Amino acid sequence: MFKLRLLAAAASAFMLLACGVPNMKIANAETNAAPSEAFNETEISSGDLSGAYINADQGAPIVVIVPGSGPTDRDGNNGGMVSNALKFLAEDLASKGISSIRVDKRGLFSSARAGSPNAVRVDIYGEDYRAWAKTAIETSGQPCAFLLGHSEGGLMVSAAALGQENICGVITMAAPGFRLSDVLRAQLKANPANRPLLKQAEKAIVALEAGERVDVSKMHSALQGLFYPEVQDFLISIFAADPAQILAAIDAPKLVIQGEHDLQVSKEDAQRLAEMSGGELVLVPKMNHVLKTAPKRRSANFKAYNSPDTPIDARVTDAVATFIHGHK
Repeated sequence: MFKLRLLAAAASAFMLLACGVPNMKIANAETNAAPSEAFNETEISSGDLSGAYINADQGAPIVVIVPGSGPTDRDGNNGGMVSNALKFLAEDLASKGISSIRVDKRGLFSSARAGSPNAVRVDIYGEDYRAWAKTAIETSGQPCAFLLGHSEGGLMVSAAALGQENICGVITMAAPGFRLSDVLRAQLKANPANRPLLKQAEKAIVALEAGERVDVSKMHSALQGLFYPEVQDFLISIFAADPAQILAAIDAPKLVIQGEHDLQVSKEDAQRLAEMSGGELVLVPKMNHVLKTAPKRRSANFKAYNSPDTPIDARVTDAVATFIHGHK
């Protein structure tokens, strides 16, 4: 689990600078609303994978909700940081007549029987979420399912939707818009303390981009966890994927949601996703990476990552619900 945390730190720390772009849609609804009414959820499975199903109503459209990188569970919680962001999202969508399945990723939590959480690649996750879409369709009786991915999950649901006719639409939320190898480069260079490591790190990144595994035994100890052998197949896979190009190749409608106070993923990421894919862009003022209204000040912003009783920004649910009901 510790090794997987290192991967999460490497692959989900998207700190690119934000920049402006014209013709974007800004969400203007009120901020955090009261928690939604309680909805019963039941366990549901797709092969060896498990998740939580909320049935909003007979005939309701259905969305599969996929969490982000590392050991993040179906509710959007990672280790000691409990935001319940995705649980709130599912409950709030149910109050707007939308059913959902929140999934645990293979190898983790209720999906632990599916194998090692490190033995994954983008294509394997894509197969998982295509299977979940099929399960969602069979369970709900709907002709198609929506796929929603938070953070790294945005890339994975995009990969899952490629070439599929049973996907109603794809929603990315706080998702990267650039190759993860370039994001990692930028992050390493942004910290002056990393200067002695940059040459060694760049050599490893270039090799992984070329599909080659690297020997970590002679690397600086600070880099050994970053490029740990057990996760190199995943890194090779994700470094080769351009999130915006993949989203652009999907025929289904697309929605890109991004918080303006997100310290991990920038507006520039969202703008690239939307511009290259032709998707709708919704920017949510004052929303952070875990979908909560939060100050931009780093300490206060990250405090919201551990706020299990604070509801998510209501503008997120409004945007998702409007999109789903408009394309069901």
